[in-house]
Amino acid sequence: MKTVIMGLGYIGLPTAALIAGKGIDVLGVDVNPEVVNSINQGKIHIVEPELDALVEKAVSEGKLKASLKPIEAEIFVIAVPTPFKGNYDPDLAYVESATRMIIPFLRESNLIILESTSPVGSTRKIQEWVYQERPELFGKISFAYCPERVLPGKIVFELENNDRVIGGTDEESTKKAVDFYRHFVTGALHETTDKTAEMCKLVENSFRDVNIAFANELSLICDKAGINVWELIKLANKHPRVNILQPGAGVGGHCIAVDPWFIVSDFPEQARMIRTGREVNNFKTEWVISRVEAKIAHLTELNSRPPLVACMGLAFKPDIDDLRESPAVHITEHLLLEGHNIRAVEPNIHAHSTIPLISLEEAQGADLQVFLVSHSVFKNILPKSEWMDFCGVHLNK
Repeated sequence: MKTVIMGLGYIGLPTAALIAGKGIDVLGVDVNPEVVNSINQGKIHIVEPELDALVEKAVSEGKLKASLKPIEAEIFVIAVPTPFKGNYDPDLAYVESATRMIIPFLRESNLIILESTSPVGSTRKIQEWVYQERPELFGKISFAYCPERVLPGKIVFELENNDRVIGGTDEESTKKAVDFYRHFVTGALHETTDKTAEMCKLVENSFRDVNIAFANELSLICDKAGINVWELIKLANKHPRVNILQPGAGVGGHCIAVDPWFIVSDFPEQARMIRTGREVNNFKTEWVISRVEAKIAHLTELNSRPPLVACMGLAFKPDIDDLRESPAVHITEHLLLEGHNIRAVEPNIHAHSTIPLISLEEAQGADLQVFLVSHSVFKNILPKSEWMDFCGVHLNK
C-alpha cells in the first residue's frame, strides 16, 4: 500500500513518518529542495518532540523517502497550507497545486485524502479538478476528508492516539479512508460525510477561538476596572460549571487564528459570534502593542534616549518553533516598523528574515523586556507570579 504525502510541514512530515513506522512505503513530496534533502538524510527541519527519531528510523529502514515530485501510489494524502487572502478569504492555491501535481499519476481505485484545514466543499473541488483533467477516472477513484486534531509539541502522540473524523464524497470513499487510517491510528474513527468532516474541523477551532476571546475581553475589562484578571478567573473557575480560559497577547497558529474566517467567509450573515471572537482576539494584540509603546515612550522620556527593547518569544505558543499567525511576531514587527530599537529572543529558531535575533544572555542588558511567549527557558528568569500581571505579557524593567 504505497502512500504519497503532499506537503512535508508540521502535519505532513509527522504523518508520513508515523505511517512509514507502521511498515507502509511512503513518499513525501515538498516543493522545497532543502526540506527534501534534509529528510532523505534522516533529519528534520521543524521542532517537534519524538519526530527526529521517528524520521531517522523510517528513512534508515527505507520506508520513508522524500522527493520534489509524486509517483504512482494507492493513497494520496494532501497536507499543504491553506492560508487566507485579502479580506480573510480562504486561499486554496496550495491545495489546487498539490492536486494538479498528482493528477498525472492517478489510476483506477486510488484514494485521495485531504487533511488540510479547508472551507466546506474543498474535497468536492479536488474531485472536480481531477475529473476535469482525467474524465476517464470518473467514479473509479475515491475522495475523502480527514482533518488532524493535534497540539504542537505533542503531534506524534496525538496523530496516533486522537480520534479522527473521516468523511468521503460517498460511502465507499469513507470506508476506504477508514480502512487506511486503521493502519496507524489507535483512536476511534468516526464516519461521516466530507462536508460534515470539513465543518467539524472549523467548528472545533472556532469554539476554542470564541472561548479565548471571552478571556481576552475579560482582561480588557479588568484592566479598565483595576481588577486582577488572573485572580478573577481563578475565583470564577471555582464554580463547578465554569471553566474560563487564560488571556494572552492574541491567538496564533494556523488553525485557531485562521479556521473561523473560513466559516465567516462562507456564512457572513450567520457567523456573527464567530466573527466577533476573531475581532476581539485580533484587537487584543493591538492593545498589547499600545501598552508596550506607552512603556517605550515613558522610558524614552525618563532616560532621554530610546530604550533597547527585547521581545521575548516569537512562536505562537510555548516551546515550539512554529511562527504561523503568531501575535508575538506581529507585535515585534509592528514595533520595528515604528522605528523602535527592537531585538527578539526565540530559542527555537536560528534566524528570522525581518526580525533581528539576540541570545537570552544578551537580552538581559536590554532596557525593556517584553515577555510575549511563556517558553520554559523564560520561566527560569521570571517568577510565575510576575507573569500574571499583564494578561500573558509581562513588561520587565
